[in-house]
Amino acid sequence: MEQQHKNKNPIIFAWKQSIPVMLGYIFLGIAFGLLLQNAGYSFLWAFLISVVVYAGSMQFVLVTLLTSGAGLLSAVLMTLFINGRHIFYGLSFVEKYKKMGKAYPYLVFSLTDETYSVLCGTKIPEGMEEKKVFFWISFLDQCYWVLGSVIGALAGSYFTFDSTGIDFSMTALFIVIVVEQWQGAKSHFPALLGAVCGILWLIVLGPDQFILPALCSCVIILLLARRKVFWAEEVA
Repeated sequence: MEQQHKNKNPIIFAWKQSIPVMLGYIFLGIAFGLLLQNAGYSFLWAFLISVVVYAGSMQFVLVTLLTSGAGLLSAVLMTLFINGRHIFYGLSFVEKYKKMGKAYPYLVFSLTDETYSVLCGTKIPEGMEEKKVFFWISFLDQCYWVLGSVIGALAGSYFTFDSTGIDFSMTALFIVIVVEQWQGAKSHFPALLGAVCGILWLIVLGPDQFILPALCSCVIILLLARRKVFWAEEVA
């Protein structure tokens, strides 16, 4: 009876489902914390940013924005373009989240790529509340990220070592996301378009100013060609 009771504990069940995210988030969080501390910000900033912002790849970009003195508008636009994808796949959870009561705002805030994947693939056991499982998976995932960020920032403040190459973790994260999206997408036109726009604007403006024009060009072309893209996906 005791074992059966444990199996129906939503926290334990959520933790088991979130283990793959834990293994990734702690190490990526450590990389972020190291970069932030190396840029001159203490572990308190790592904690606050991971609690309040919690934007994954955007947090790595945020380090660059903070050190380069970028304006608020640039930060807002960059965040919109990098994490705007959450709006689209989050739409599939709108109706489900509306039934979550007081947990609804937090579930919306904490929906990341990895959390979304776990929630989509989780089958709730009979007799267990879906609301509690969804909340604990989302909450635990953020805890892993916060923990990794703080560990990284603290390690960077107490131990001196060469942090060269750590910022490549952001590039590696983007590569993993691109590969997963490439494998799961029916049409590769958006990915190829993004590559072409990025290369062209890189040649024209250089590495310091090409990102926003490339993203804007990509979005405009996709909006103009959306019917053809959707038609190609349906045919495929």
